[in-house]
Amino acid sequence: MAAGEKIKAKIKKNLPVRGPQAPTIKELMQWYCLNTNTHGCRRIVVSRGRLRRLLWILFTLTAVALIFWQCALLISSFYTVSVSIKVHFQKLDFPAVTICNINPYRYSAVRDLLADLEKETRGTLKTLYGFSEITSRKRREAESWSSAREGTGSKFLNLIPLLAFDKGETSKARDFRTGRKRKVSGRIIHEASDVMHVHESKEVVGFQLCPNDTSSCAVYTFSSGVNAIREWYKLHYMNIMAQVSPEKKINMSYSAEELLVTCFFDGESCDARNFTRFHHPMYGNCYTFNNGQNETILSTSMGGSEYGLQVILYINEEEYNPFLVSSTGAKVIVHRQDEYPFIEDVGTEIETAMATSIGMHLTESFKLSEPYSKCTEDWSDVLITNIYNATYSLQICLHSCFQAKMVEKCGCAQFSQPLPRGANYCNYQQHPNWMYCYYELHQDFVREELGCQALCKEACSFKEWTLTTSLAQWPSEVSEKWLLSVLTWDQGQIKKKLNKTDLAKLLIFYKDLNQRSIVESPANSIEMLLSNIGGQLGLWMSCSIVCVIEIVEVFLVDSLSIVARHQWRKAKEWWARRQAPPWPEAPPSPQGRDNLGLDIDDDLPTFTSALCLPPAPAAQVPGTPPPRYNTLRLERDFPSQLADTEVPAES
Repeated sequence: MAAGEKIKAKIKKNLPVRGPQAPTIKELMQWYCLNTNTHGCRRIVVSRGRLRRLLWILFTLTAVALIFWQCALLISSFYTVSVSIKVHFQKLDFPAVTICNINPYRYSAVRDLLADLEKETRGTLKTLYGFSEITSRKRREAESWSSAREGTGSKFLNLIPLLAFDKGETSKARDFRTGRKRKVSGRIIHEASDVMHVHESKEVVGFQLCPNDTSSCAVYTFSSGVNAIREWYKLHYMNIMAQVSPEKKINMSYSAEELLVTCFFDGESCDARNFTRFHHPMYGNCYTFNNGQNETILSTSMGGSEYGLQVILYINEEEYNPFLVSSTGAKVIVHRQDEYPFIEDVGTEIETAMATSIGMHLTESFKLSEPYSKCTEDWSDVLITNIYNATYSLQICLHSCFQAKMVEKCGCAQFSQPLPRGANYCNYQQHPNWMYCYYELHQDFVREELGCQALCKEACSFKEWTLTTSLAQWPSEVSEKWLLSVLTWDQGQIKKKLNKTDLAKLLIFYKDLNQRSIVESPANSIEMLLSNIGGQLGLWMSCSIVCVIEIVEVFLVDSLSIVARHQWRKAKEWWARRQAPPWPEAPPSPQGRDNLGLDIDDDLPTFTSALCLPPAPAAQVPGTPPPRYNTLRLERDFPSQLADTEVPAES
């Protein structure tokens, strides 16, 4: 490197540098405040007086805090949606309508299968309540338990013991099988009752469920004996029907010709051929109208009851199971063609001897998926296997999750839901512990401890029919005679005269052809977000996006660069000190007594001293001899003084 370049480099190194290449963060911040376009920072540096400078610091920090606050609000509200409602008037597709008799199987067909269960149920009811209304309460209490159970066995009571607790008693209960009080161990779980009592009951009825090892039993009690008996009967009923083949269950239930008496749709006649059978585990044979077979979906041309579906149903109350169902009628549900009809969850009941009119309004909803909401568009992001042959819905996901947990923990599937692949329905013979496992699992599901509610999501798009139900007495007294006679003649396979309590009329129609669409759209966009943030920056700091880039450069890039250079310099110095060899001890400095003049030598440097050549090893600096003072005397070169140089004597 040339000498001039070396001099420039040395000057550049020693002179203070300002700007982004400043050696310290303090100098960098001072340079930024003097050169930035944000006025607050500049006023902090140029203001005179501590009070004025302190005020500008407070103003600037407040403005920065407000900017951060407003920008945080803008970003947090970015994923909000705006809802728009649109109403269209057009020809509407008619929904699928599924109709089920509340009684799943004809009582005459299942009587043999349920004979033993019904004997024990009747005996239990007689023991607990008695059937004769003229018998006083004292006489019922005096009857022996053994006579009340005469002619009945104890097969089902052995499996699930029925217990009667006195009010406030939890450790002892009367066993219906033995008629004696015994100790009861286990948790007491009280179930709510759907029967309201004006007076408090003196006894609480329940049943006990235990696992195989009987180590942790659970007693489920009900405030109403009606609920206790029905729940106890339902458990045994599901166990018995789980062992019946699907073909036999279809034959034991109602056919379309039995259930449907007359049918009209949009002013035209229809019959059982327009309905598709669908077998429900708890409701038997159900029939769906307009289920979209052959990709054909019926539509309605006008609103009103005359242009909808009108059917008359034959309920046949004589074939009802007295312990399984306590009401008479049918259930109907309106749904999409590709949806599974959850009759037990959202079905609408139809009364006998009544005309039930159901007016519909169609609402179609479209929701935004993540990150706007936790909904799913196509089941792909839900870790639950769909066991239903239908499109996704929240109910399908919850039921599928519970059935999967049932198979995983209990080893069998619950009877009221579809059967998963490779699993069997629960029954006593193969799974004697399934009832206790089912109740424990159901309690965890209600408490949301199974995780199903967290895994399942709502569908992003769905159709919903808002139903308005009205009732009217049917048939009227003046038309009852001829109408029932004609319907009896039409139903040639029915060998008895129809009664109005065996019939129910159903009308389902669009109240109008207005379709309401609820559509979600993003309330903000990237452009709106950037413009709003820019407005906040200009309002509080008179700053633009260029200033933001400058702030990022100075406070992040340059500051980190200064810190990195400083740390790198320290690391290099530490490494150099570690790698350098130890210095030898310096020789003793010469004493001033030898030659004091060498210490204060002011002469110009010689060639040797300029080269900084060390002295020869053997050479020794000679000592300076003492001066010869006689040599300082001036000797005369001339013996006598010249005449013209003589100095005259002073007078």
